Amino acid sequence: MIDHTLDQISELKLHGLKAALLEQMEQPNQYADMSFEERITYLITREVLDRNNRRVKRMLSVSRMKFKSVFPEDIDYRESRNLKKSAVMSLLQNKWIQQHQNIIITGATGAGKTHLACVFGNQAIISGYSVYYTRIPALIDDIALARAEGSYPRWLKRMAKFNLLILDDFGLSSLSTPQAQELLEIIEERSGNGSHIITSQLPVKEWYSIFKNPTLADAIMDRVIHNAYRLELEGEESMRKLKNRVALSDTLP
Repeated sequence: MIDHTLDQISELKLHGLKAALLEQMEQPNQYADMSFEERITYLITREVLDRNNRRVKRMLSVSRMKFKSVFPEDIDYRESRNLKKSAVMSLLQNKWIQQHQNIIITGATGAGKTHLACVFGNQAIISGYSVYYTRIPALIDDIALARAEGSYPRWLKRMAKFNLLILDDFGLSSLSTPQAQELLEIIEERSGNGSHIITSQLPVKEWYSIFKNPTLADAIMDRVIHNAYRLELEGEESMRKLKNRVALSDTLP
């Protein structure tokens, strides 16, 4: 009888519930004092937890996040950086994603920009938001490949569906007019529907130097900067020398 029930539970893909039920069967004394209602509640809670864990794991895989195991606890609030923890914790609540706003993270090489972006990305996924991470050079290559294969419209539509798009290493090299047009099209397609995190070694005031076409520069900057929280990472000590802990200097617009 119980084997048939377990098979049915498996057919329904209630993996968390099944695992919890087997625990109750194998350790009856541990659950002897629980009422029927409490045991049912426990089984359902375990199923919900299992589904949430599998969802997060699946979304992390889809996100292609560079760092999947960085969390808010990893943020370093050293006094020398004048960090405002309250502002950081506010951003970690993801209201900026709900409002389709952006975050810009700037700082020198090794300052922890990518780690910090992934902290926000992981937190967004845990909260149920879809996230996609890419470096700007890789994004440009993906666009070229999609156009060559004739799948660009479908690819662009897919990019537009992510709640959060993380664009890492912006400004490593200048953008040609066609490349800037491609970037503008992606941002425009997502405008009003999604949020962005952009990391760059260059301070925002120097971003115009990246573009060869000033008109496209104005269009992209207008859609990204004026609706963004700016986080400027500072400090003389490289984050790579601090065992990859994330440090944040908070400057809200």
